Amino acid sequence: MSTAMSNEATPSVQDRLSPRAILARGLWRRGAAVPLASLAVAIIVLVAWQYLPPALGVPKYIIPRVTDLSSEMVRMWFQENLLKHFISTASMSILGFVLGGLLGAVVGYALGLLPTWEKVLSPYILALQIAPKVAFAPLFILWFGYNAWPKLIVTILVVFFPILVNVLQAMRVMDRDLVNLARAYNMSKAKIFMKVMLPYSMPNLMAGLRIGATLAVIGITVGELVGGEIGLGYLISFGQGQANTAMVFDAIGLLTVIGIVMYWAVTAIETRVLHYVPRASESRPQP
Repeated sequence: MSTAMSNEATPSVQDRLSPRAILARGLWRRGAAVPLASLAVAIIVLVAWQYLPPALGVPKYIIPRVTDLSSEMVRMWFQENLLKHFISTASMSILGFVLGGLLGAVVGYALGLLPTWEKVLSPYILALQIAPKVAFAPLFILWFGYNAWPKLIVTILVVFFPILVNVLQAMRVMDRDLVNLARAYNMSKAKIFMKVMLPYSMPNLMAGLRIGATLAVIGITVGELVGGEIGLGYLISFGQGQANTAMVFDAIGLLTVIGIVMYWAVTAIETRVLHYVPRASESRPQP
């Protein structure tokens, strides 16, 4: 009887934990479950890729197996100087993204501060965006030759517009009460921009940068496909000419890796810059 009473009096481990500790443990379990689920999906896809096409009678020159891709990757590393092509594409993607993002942000803020000039220049900016970037690449090659400039300019143009639109939209919907309050405190135009407009537009700017990070890889690939002599886009074109499907798949996979890393980098910067913005998971009421 004394043992039963002691068991009833002794609280369980779950009871001894504070609500905050219980919440933290639940968040940790959910956070660990997401990467494990993603890893499981990747394993399933790779296994299906390895065994399903041969089972369905699909030849290797149509869909190569995972082992074929890995062996071709090793061959490209030693015989095609894969590292040089990868570094060229990655560095040009980052440079084009930075320059295109900077240009888009500057023009977006300038047009947001000058509404009259926005109305004057908007048709021309829209026409520039509507024009297909693939059509510009041969023109840039005629102007600048077979070097890094054509693919860099194409990348800048591809990244420029989404960032411009996001920043300009934030400036359009700016809370004018905040601006009028800052003016009432005799703040200068520069301080109003730095203290009010810039923080207000920062979420839109970061959203545009996330989009631009993925588009930068597309832009650099277009430039390399049309007139590049180095880079992963060039390897795609070369592999197509050689009927080497595995090379094309490997180059596409490496391009995807570059885009994912750039997107994650922008997301990490966004998390640090927008630390003052409440997250949906933090504001959601817990049961």
